[in-house]
Amino acid sequence: MERLRRSRIYLPGNRPRMIQKGPGLGADAVILDLEDSVSPEQKDAARFLVSRAIKMIDFRLSEVMVRINPISHGGLVDLAAVLASGPDAVVVPKCESKADVQVVENAIKEANLAEQISILPMIETAKGILNAYEVACASPMVDAITFGGEDFTQDIGATRTKAGKEIFWGRSLVVIAAKAARVQALDTVFSDIKDDEGLRRDTQEIKELGFDGRAAIHPCQIETIHECFTPTKKEMQYAVNVIFAADKARSEGSGVAVVRGKMIDKPIIERAGKIIRFAERLCVPVPAPTI
Repeated sequence: MERLRRSRIYLPGNRPRMIQKGPGLGADAVILDLEDSVSPEQKDAARFLVSRAIKMIDFRLSEVMVRINPISHGGLVDLAAVLASGPDAVVVPKCESKADVQVVENAIKEANLAEQISILPMIETAKGILNAYEVACASPMVDAITFGGEDFTQDIGATRTKAGKEIFWGRSLVVIAAKAARVQALDTVFSDIKDDEGLRRDTQEIKELGFDGRAAIHPCQIETIHECFTPTKKEMQYAVNVIFAADKARSEGSGVAVVRGKMIDKPIIERAGKIIRFAERLCVPVPAPTI
């Protein structure tokens, strides 16, 4: 079953109080971070803390992810420290090629955890963007790829803006690569925690682009992200009508179904089914067909 990943919140791996609050934040996933939020001199302590936290804390309904350091900068040491604790997923930063993913895949297989742990590569460099499809297809353990807008902007020498035109192309390629590989596309953070309207607007835009969720840097962002990625009544009604029309046409021996005067094809029907399944998992009431 496809994971629910509307929101993922970063928690510094060296901050025990913040990690302890993780289960109550309501995010679909918590990312226990060993990379950017942990200073070099605290990496070892963070590895120990994260490993213990995964074992000892009941994160309830949240998926537990660990963001390791890049493979070239301690990533394998991170994996050796945390894999035995059993995280649900490993987030791999600075992924630029199939080989980057396969190093992590091999480490997980050696720990006999291939059936339990997913790999989420982060695409956050120009080279990574150009190889995004290769990364997305690198392993059956990859079930999502994520975009890192801040590092990508720095890598290409652009200026990060709220309008986001400097990352539009990168975002688009990540979505296209993910959907071509039949995995989830997860977006970057919105860094201004005081601008809820900006977060709402940006999240609505990335949903329209095809993203399945995004990262948060503060708990106050989670509710807005969830509101944007939860199907609306209008979306659910249309999805129900599409499925009803498709079933009716099939039962009548017709290969053509029509909703609102428009023919509906397989991709539309598949998307409608996904919306309904999504709503059911969230316990959102699904309406009856109106056609």
